[in-house]
Amino acid sequence: MSKNVNNSLQLRGKVVFFATGNVNKFNEARRIFSSYGIAVGMLKLKGDEIQSESLIEIAEKSVQYAYEKSGLPIFVEDAGLFIDSLNGFPGPYAAYIYKTIHNSGVLKLMADMQDKSATFRSVISFCDEKTGGKPMSFLGESKGEITVAEHKVHGKTGFGFDPIFQPSGCDRTFAEMSLEEKNEYSHRAEAIRKFALWFKTH
Repeated sequence: MSKNVNNSLQLRGKVVFFATGNVNKFNEARRIFSSYGIAVGMLKLKGDEIQSESLIEIAEKSVQYAYEKSGLPIFVEDAGLFIDSLNGFPGPYAAYIYKTIHNSGVLKLMADMQDKSATFRSVISFCDEKTGGKPMSFLGESKGEITVAEHKVHGKTGFGFDPIFQPSGCDRTFAEMSLEEKNEYSHRAEAIRKFALWFKTH
């Protein structure tokens, strides 16, 4: 058996690639995967993301594209922020809304809202040769509330809507936590753990 083939067999089930251009997401994922003995590489692939009300549909279409382009064991992650008093807005369009109106815009929209409850959801979708290019998806969720009381953001770590989202059971926003603390509560961490457990046993 050649050295390259032998190395490939040894790495099977121990290495996975994350198709993302977001280094913050990658760092969160890498920390969790390391606790499962799985190495993760970051792979930037540009592709058109479909418009859909379903996070799962978006993630699964994206990972099929990534797998077709790379041929590697690869996953994508798609997340959304669902605010109850705004009828689930911005939902799967969270990234676009953040780029256009930022955290301050969301706080203004909620200025007169009594219900501050919200849910972060994350979907991890994975493809490799063993799945035959068919996506396997894993859902994570974090319930909490938007910190509208003082009409300002809280914390300087994290990214996106982290400074205005406070998970249930905690008195701080994601942006006021260390990476380790955030991974105890976050939607993305829950989805990654589910995927990591599945990946280790399949």
